[in-house]
Amino acid sequence: MSIDERKLLDLKEQVEEAKIKVSELTGQQTALMKQLKEEFGCTTIEQAQKKLETMEKEITVLDKKIEEGVQELKTKYNLDW
Repeated sequence: MSIDERKLLDLKEQVEEAKIKVSELTGQQTALMKQLKEEFGCTTIEQAQKKLETMEKEITVLDKKIEEGVQELKTKYNLDW
């Protein structure tokens, strides 16, 4: 077997490995998109990003409400912790 034949066989093997990897990644992407749709009602990455922004804002509001509630309890019951 000549060097050129060996190189071609190596390249063929690399191409086959790349095809397998692409297939695996495509399957993972499909599964993740299905999960996004089922759990968050998002059918695109853009929708998911907007949903994330909304959820982050909601978390910020809830964190503030919790902190206010804690402060209110501290004041009401004269707690210092």
